[in-house]
Amino acid sequence: MLHRWSEAHDFTRAVFRGTAWTDGALRLESAEADETFVDHHGHATLEWEYATCSTGWRDLPFPAEELIPSWTALTPAGTRLMVRLRVRDAAGDASPWYVMAHWASDDAVVHRTTVPGQTGPFGTADVDVFVAAPGRPASAYELEVRLARARGAVEGPTVHALHLAASSTPPDHHQAVSGPAGAWGKVLDVPRRSQELHTGHSPQWDGGGEAWSAPACTAMLVEYFGHGPQTAEMAWIDPADTAPQVDFTARAVYDYAYKGCGNWAFNAAYPARYGLGGMVTRLRSLSELERFICAGIPVATAQSFRIGELAGAGYSPAGSIKIVCGFTPDGDVMVNDPLSATDEEVRRVYRRGEFERVWLSASGGGGVVYLVHPHDLPLPANVAGLDPNW
Repeated sequence: MLHRWSEAHDFTRAVFRGTAWTDGALRLESAEADETFVDHHGHATLEWEYATCSTGWRDLPFPAEELIPSWTALTPAGTRLMVRLRVRDAAGDASPWYVMAHWASDDAVVHRTTVPGQTGPFGTADVDVFVAAPGRPASAYELEVRLARARGAVEGPTVHALHLAASSTPPDHHQAVSGPAGAWGKVLDVPRRSQELHTGHSPQWDGGGEAWSAPACTAMLVEYFGHGPQTAEMAWIDPADTAPQVDFTARAVYDYAYKGCGNWAFNAAYPARYGLGGMVTRLRSLSELERFICAGIPVATAQSFRIGELAGAGYSPAGSIKIVCGFTPDGDVMVNDPLSATDEEVRRVYRRGEFERVWLSASGGGGVVYLVHPHDLPLPANVAGLDPNW
């Protein structure tokens, strides 16, 4: 299930404190309060003013064990966001606030981070996911975004969409392989980018290679839609690099607390810098995913698996991100898999049943995807009769 706030009517129940939804975005209108923000990763401590918007309490249609916020926002120089979440259990007791992200589009003034160590009786903020405590699922939640600007800054950040994906852990069983949904034989021409070609690059941003499946995939999605950084923006990258946009993306999505580039929400938020929308959600089957291929939207899927569970796939103990870009005429999955030695080897075919089983399993990813798309390219219709999940 996914709740989205991207239109004025979505904010009917929102609580605005110094913010307003105007001209298609949430904006900082007047400062609610001041704060001193300590950057724990090397930048100077600065004085900021901020305003907030809360969604208000939202009931969930089922007891949720995991909640993932994501957002589409622009943060001009000297501005940032803080995203917070709290939950309510079945007894009506409310948790404290969990900080899910300190976010900025670049790292010139503040470093984008999650906040480790947030564990309590209600659950844990585990990098990009809130995980409810065992036996205490969330029955409701409240999402808040803080829009902040450094003292003296003229502009403020703008938030164009907020999303909250909620899910429960299904029983561990093997569901039947999903059937055709219109995309068999359809393949999108997604550029191919190998993460392995970047092994050893930028050690301050996790060093490329196996650590860079997410930025390689995000770079492919942004490039597919004809967007991305200009040459001048990438001047700090070795000119011998044949795909500097991958290095650029790694820096732009790096989570300085997590010390990695695999934060799903950060990868979904980065493309806003180039006019694209992004969200994190969970899909229920490859049949649902086919709807996006039919709409011209390739999909980044997250999965973890043991050696031999996905025939032909390279193995990474940390899991991987892959781009589903289409299907064979027989329904097998056409994937851009960046865990490949060269760009030419990135395009792979995986058996439909194996890929779906690994991706949907509770231990393998639970159907997590992040979606990137231009604002003028409509998302496909949700599946009738089921809770909307995009």
